[in-house]
Amino acid sequence: MSQPFIPVNDPLLGGNERKYLNECIDSGWISSEGPFVGRFEEAFAARVGRRHGVCVSNGSDALELAVHALGLGPGDEVILPTFTIISCLQAILRAGAVPVLVDSDPHAWTMNTDQVAAKVTSRSRAVMAVHIYGLPVDMAPIEALCRDKNLLLIEDAAEAIGQTYRGRPCGGFGDISIFSFYANKHVAMGEGGLVAMNSDALAERCRSLRNLCFTEQRFVHHHHGWNMRISNIQAALGLAQLERLDEAVKRKRHMGQRYEELFAGLVGAQRPLVHADYADNVFWVYGLVLDDAVPFDARAAMLRLEERKIGARPFFWPMHEQPVMADTGLFRGEHYPVAERIARRGFYIPSGIAITDEQINRVADAVYDILR
Repeated sequence: MSQPFIPVNDPLLGGNERKYLNECIDSGWISSEGPFVGRFEEAFAARVGRRHGVCVSNGSDALELAVHALGLGPGDEVILPTFTIISCLQAILRAGAVPVLVDSDPHAWTMNTDQVAAKVTSRSRAVMAVHIYGLPVDMAPIEALCRDKNLLLIEDAAEAIGQTYRGRPCGGFGDISIFSFYANKHVAMGEGGLVAMNSDALAERCRSLRNLCFTEQRFVHHHHGWNMRISNIQAALGLAQLERLDEAVKRKRHMGQRYEELFAGLVGAQRPLVHADYADNVFWVYGLVLDDAVPFDARAAMLRLEERKIGARPFFWPMHEQPVMADTGLFRGEHYPVAERIARRGFYIPSGIAITDEQINRVADAVYDILR
């Protein structure tokens, strides 16, 4: 009998999701005005140690909202990693601000914090720290630099929900932090996002911007905003998922540890950094980076895994190499060798919360097979 395909991610919906969704349907509250939105915002903000949480449609919108709410605009430089999702870059560009890139740490794959200070100029306004694949950025030097240079700090914690940095919840750093609740996240709504902050004024600005900047006199607007609202249904899913976040993190760490045990003898690929001085990996995904001696790249590896009915996904492609940026003149002549290498030789294997030990064993066997 043919074995079933193992997808790269499967969400786990085994808590109060159905109960809360039925409450939405029974009450008729399916719009953004429903009570689950406020309940989820309050509970999530408390979980990450923030005073305020403002839900939005997705993680990309959260980045857009964060950049605009902080007042970043034309000519303002924002330092960020080149190795990240393009949403980070787009949020900066759409505000008219200028992205300034740094390379990745070769072991953690997060932004290389040693390179940030050298990128600060008289035009620098902010740093966007992006946690990658379940391991946080080393935040202490970033916080110190931002204090010293009077820079704003945006924390992208989309891939670190439930993670901590030196015991502090990820998402609780800087002026504003953002989250994504896409189906592959530790809190999965299908789509959804949130910005979190401590400032009352910043929270109020975010709530206004996400809701078309309505005033007390409805349909009269003094500022431009967006419709970034989420529905009561999405928030109901999110609340049920948040209730089981500790279980999700425990399952992810079990998955990562199981892969680590099975790959103890693996030759030909770099595995994720399990422990840093400031955090243990939460394994949002389990990535592999092929050694240079392996005679094929990540794309070929993923095709070989697909032939064995194993799902895989590529690593991020660096911002300075994005085709959409080629004609802009930005990043011309810039090279970031670590990001360039892991983008070409890195991929991640099935890492969903619902993955079973039996599936992990099959994936590991397939990885060994293609690297023999």
